[in-house]
Amino acid sequence: MPRTAAPPAPPSPVTRVADSDRRRTSASVILRSVLEHGPVARSTIARLTGLSPASVTDHCARLTGLGLLREAAVPRRSNGVGRPHVPVDLDDSRFVVGGVHVAVPYTTVSLLDLRGRVVARRELKHRGRLEPSGVLARAADGLGALLGEAPGCRALGVGVAVGGWVDSDSGTVVEHPLLGWRDVQVREAVGAHTGLPVQVDGHARALVNAERLFGQARGNLSVLHLFVGNMVDAAFATNDEVHHGPRSQAGAIAHLPLAGGTEPCACGRVGCLQVELSERTLCRRARQAGVIDGVNPMHVVAAAEAGNPVAVRLLRERARMVGRAAGLLLDVLNPERVVVTEVGVLFREDCLAALRDELGAGRSAAVSPSSFPDSVLAVAGGAVALDVLYRDPLASSRPCPAGVPPEPS
Repeated sequence: MPRTAAPPAPPSPVTRVADSDRRRTSASVILRSVLEHGPVARSTIARLTGLSPASVTDHCARLTGLGLLREAAVPRRSNGVGRPHVPVDLDDSRFVVGGVHVAVPYTTVSLLDLRGRVVARRELKHRGRLEPSGVLARAADGLGALLGEAPGCRALGVGVAVGGWVDSDSGTVVEHPLLGWRDVQVREAVGAHTGLPVQVDGHARALVNAERLFGQARGNLSVLHLFVGNMVDAAFATNDEVHHGPRSQAGAIAHLPLAGGTEPCACGRVGCLQVELSERTLCRRARQAGVIDGVNPMHVVAAAEAGNPVAVRLLRERARMVGRAAGLLLDVLNPERVVVTEVGVLFREDCLAALRDELGAGRSAAVSPSSFPDSVLAVAGGAVALDVLYRDPLASSRPCPAGVPPEPS
């Protein structure tokens, strides 16, 4: 009797996981390629990514079904003959992500589109004691109000960025000394109020991802971001990965000793990076010199713009010290690009020149201010959610029927 072939064995769990990883990686590569080059023909995506044309076509169809891509309105023909090449582009009209950045004086809530552009934002000044539950509930209400003012946009999720020690895996602010927060379950609290997926990370890591996706660091193999505000943090990305370290503690540079520093630190030493460069220190020195009477560093910048020589000196001196700090990190990490977020460097060419002068000609060319000078905190929160979307678009979005506008969240 003829032998009957045995049915093929079902894929093993290992094979299924490997296939899923490949699909996720391919979808991510294609979506980021369209972000960078769109509108772009599928054949060009295949050439840029090294994926097969069939795979690109399949993934583009899937991403279009999810509402992330769309076909460009005007087909392009090759040499005027043959079938038109219909390019694809991001569909930035359907989805937004919510962003929350918790700073010492206020919380910034924002909506960002898929290109990382700020659609709407609002600053919520803190009132009284900074109880985590109250701050986060108010931020969630603020996001809800922004979404209510943006009909036709569906929120894919929320990103929360905070300074200090943030454990991104658990969505926890482990320690933020200026807020007085310890072991705050941010993901759980914001998720309960919004009903949306929530991702949490440190603001320096959030901004290094924003620079790599939407800013001038796109295409660099290694990027260092130095954030100098009331908190001073750093983040380092290499080969498309931001380094987190055990329990996401990487980038804690607050107590790095800074040569020439004179400020006493609560740790008992003098000249620690954060206490030396903090905006609190800048504003205190400006108040003592009669430049301002408050705690807003932008008032020091405004005084410098008005020609106040003391304000100019304070900002330039601070920029030089920031350059000294950047030099320490450059010596250790040797990145292709350094991005600095600091008020003087963001808004004054003389401060950027002072920072670069401190680094020296051989190392200053790769140093630049943030790509988002007017919206850096609004971008930070949303960038946490957008990074997750671009890493795994198949899991981070929901199907959206063609031609049917999405329902508001």
